[in-house]
Amino acid sequence: MDLEGARVLVAGATGVLGGHISRALNREGTRVVLAGRDEEALDALSRELDGSSTAVFEAADTEGCAALVRRTAEEQGGLDGLVIAFGVVAFDTGPDSEGGIENAAVEKMFQVNTLAPMAMLRAAIDAVKPGGAVAAVTAVTAEYPTHGMAAYSASKAALSAWLTAARADYRARHVAALDVRAPHMDTGLADRPLAGTAPGNLPEPHPVDEVVDAIVRALRSDARSVAFDPRERKLTVR
Repeated sequence: MDLEGARVLVAGATGVLGGHISRALNREGTRVVLAGRDEEALDALSRELDGSSTAVFEAADTEGCAALVRRTAEEQGGLDGLVIAFGVVAFDTGPDSEGGIENAAVEKMFQVNTLAPMAMLRAAIDAVKPGGAVAAVTAVTAEYPTHGMAAYSASKAALSAWLTAARADYRARHVAALDVRAPHMDTGLADRPLAGTAPGNLPEPHPVDEVVDAIVRALRSDARSVAFDPRERKLTVR
């Protein structure tokens, strides 16, 4: 994918990871459309990035997520890329999670981590132009399900599986589909769980900038995945 001049929607742009991705794409000359739930934060990031367009969405609104992609394509005169960089976490450990986390927290996590991204990705099949790309940040736990994070692992694995199965639909339209199975990063996400407490044996957080650099390289080369080897602590674009 040629990033210079490309129209790319970054959903979750006001998060730590999404903000880093937006800035990196802006440096590549990409026309970034910033989407998130915090309008003030979106406006601040837009000013930082030379007046990038913004859009507000709520991950709890599945149809609204799909409509965001269609509306952005219409407003921008086309869409060349979609990057999904939002999510939440819950842990099966901690004083408030004896016997497992509550169903309400699991349902919210699947809504945000699985159903909302899938709605955007489905809309992108028709909205993204040939030669473009879609990317979803899943997690290393999609490939390596982790004790104490069972529900979170499942929510990310479901999105990863959907993207793998749908890749043929994108390929038929000459659109690359990228699965970013990101490691635990220094974004502070683990400190803001929906439920539970982060286990004490979480690995050392990986630098966000290294993950973002891999994402940009993967988008540029139409790669299928950014994978992480927990033993080697190495990111691989392939």
